[in-house]
Amino acid sequence: MVIPPVEAMVLPAPEAMIIMGRVAAPFAVSGWVRIQVFTERPDGLLGYRDWWLRRDGQWRQATVEEAAVHGRVMVAKLKGSDDREAAAALRGSEVAVPRAVLPRNAEGEYYWADLEGLRVHNLQDQELGRIAGVIDTGANQVLVVRGERERLIPFVGAVVQSVDLARGEVTVDWGADW
Repeated sequence: MVIPPVEAMVLPAPEAMIIMGRVAAPFAVSGWVRIQVFTERPDGLLGYRDWWLRRDGQWRQATVEEAAVHGRVMVAKLKGSDDREAAAALRGSEVAVPRAVLPRNAEGEYYWADLEGLRVHNLQDQELGRIAGVIDTGANQVLVVRGERERLIPFVGAVVQSVDLARGEVTVDWGADW
């Protein structure tokens, strides 16, 4: 894959990027890659012509030549990735887009990246840990909360009482011993 020299690119600040997927593997032999998409729908990356790829802490901009949904994953042809070897070199890269180009969230909707790292406490004001990630189970999302132990807490209205991004915390109706 042809990569412009770093000094010729404006590299994004990590907090300005939203990770939306990961290059899982090459797809076929002509440079296409299979993308594991972290968005609500598998077509969540189709609207973006330029992606940023991060591997080993380094960001690279990639122009999407073609992309399509293929089952629960997306396949894409990136400019400069012209054979299976070039596609294989991208395996494991995180796929991101700048936060500035994403649509604004509706009230009560959050980008998973904005939830990660938030403190979680229950109605008794017991701290349960911090959000380490979010899992989509198909039925609903589940918060992975790590503290003195790992907890899986459903991200549903009956459990999540409030999300305060400004204060960096989430309040849940969840027992500390559950």
